[in-house]
Amino acid sequence: MKIKAAVFYEAGVPFQIEELDLEEPRQGEVLVKVAAAGVCHSDWHLMTGATKHATPVVPGHEGAGIVAAVGEKVTRVQPGDHVALNWAPNCGECFYCLHDKPSLCDAYVGPIWAGTMMDGTTRLSKNREPIYHFSALACFADYTVVPEQCCVKLDKDVPFDVAALIGCAVTTGVGAALNTAKVEPGSSVAVFGAGGVGLSIIMGAKLSGASRIIAVDTNETKGNLAKAFGATDIIIARPDTNDSIRNLTEGRGADYVFEAIGIPAVQEQCLDAVRPGGTVVLVGISSMGSSANLPGALIARQEKTITGSYYGSANTARDFPKYAGLYQQGLLDLDRLISRQYTLEQINEAYADMLKGETARGVIIFPA
Repeated sequence: MKIKAAVFYEAGVPFQIEELDLEEPRQGEVLVKVAAAGVCHSDWHLMTGATKHATPVVPGHEGAGIVAAVGEKVTRVQPGDHVALNWAPNCGECFYCLHDKPSLCDAYVGPIWAGTMMDGTTRLSKNREPIYHFSALACFADYTVVPEQCCVKLDKDVPFDVAALIGCAVTTGVGAALNTAKVEPGSSVAVFGAGGVGLSIIMGAKLSGASRIIAVDTNETKGNLAKAFGATDIIIARPDTNDSIRNLTEGRGADYVFEAIGIPAVQEQCLDAVRPGGTVVLVGISSMGSSANLPGALIARQEKTITGSYYGSANTARDFPKYAGLYQQGLLDLDRLISRQYTLEQINEAYADMLKGETARGVIIFPA
C-alpha cells in the first residue's frame, strides 16, 4: 500500500514528506492507522547526529492509532482496537521480563537499532529500496507496521493525542517518579528540565505526595508551565541554582533529583543538588559516547544513589492503561501537556517550535 511519511536522510537535512510503499503485516505483526504522534527530542537526536541510525529512516516513536489489520498468530489485538504504541517491546520470557524489568528486555534491541522487523527486513520501501523503521514504530506516517508487542490496547474514550503521549513522555516521566525512584510522600523533589518528560516527572511526584517540587529550567515559559502541573517552586537556571535548591530544602538539598535533559554537565549538577543519602535519577538520554564526571569518593562518603530510568522502568501492558485511567479520573492533566497540534506536512515547523522551548508537547495529528 502507498503511505505518506516523514523521512530522515542525514544529519542537518530537514525531514522530507514522501510517498512510500508499506507491505502488509507478516506473522506476529500489526498494521496500525496512525492517528497521532508526539514531537519528541529523541527523534531530533537523529537530526543533530547525536543518535546514529541506519538511513533513510522514518522517525516517530511516540504514537497511537487504530489497528487496521493483523498478521498470522497475532492474539493481543484485533482490527478496530485503539492502541498506544510501545517503543520498547518485550518478550515476556527473559530474565528481565520475569523480574518485572521488561523495559530492559534485550530480545528486540538488535532489530530495533538495525531499523528492521524481527526477521531482519523492513516493511517500508521506496523504489524497491528499503526504508528503515525508527524504534520499531516509524509512526511519523499515516500507516505503520509494528511487532504485536508494540501495541497496547486502550479504552476508546482516551483521545489519540493523549494516548500518543502515554506511549513515551508520560510513561517515561511519571514512571521515573512512581516506578524508578518510588518517591515517598512528604519528600522534596527537584526536576531539571521542564519539557514533556520533565513535566510528566512533576505530575508523578505530585501523585506520589511530594510536599515540595522544584522545577529548574532555562526558559521562564517552561517554569510557568511547571507550576500548572504541580511544581511548588520555580528556579530559572543560573550559576547559583543549587544554592537556591538548598535554601528551599533546609540547607540539605532535595531528597530526589531528576535530570530530564540528557546533558552531562547537568547530570553532574544534579549530584550536587541532591542531599546526602538522596537519590539522583537520570532520565534524559545523553548523546552516544558522552560521559559525566560523577566522583565516586563523594558518592560513597555522602551515600548518594545515582540510578538510570529507562522508559520509566515501565511494564507497558500494566502502565499504559494505568496512566490512561489516571487521566480519565482527572489525576493526570495530560490535555494541558499538549501545547499545539500539527499536520505531518508541518513536522519541521513542529520541531522548530520545540527547540524554542515554548511548548510542553507538540502532537502531529493525522486525518481520520
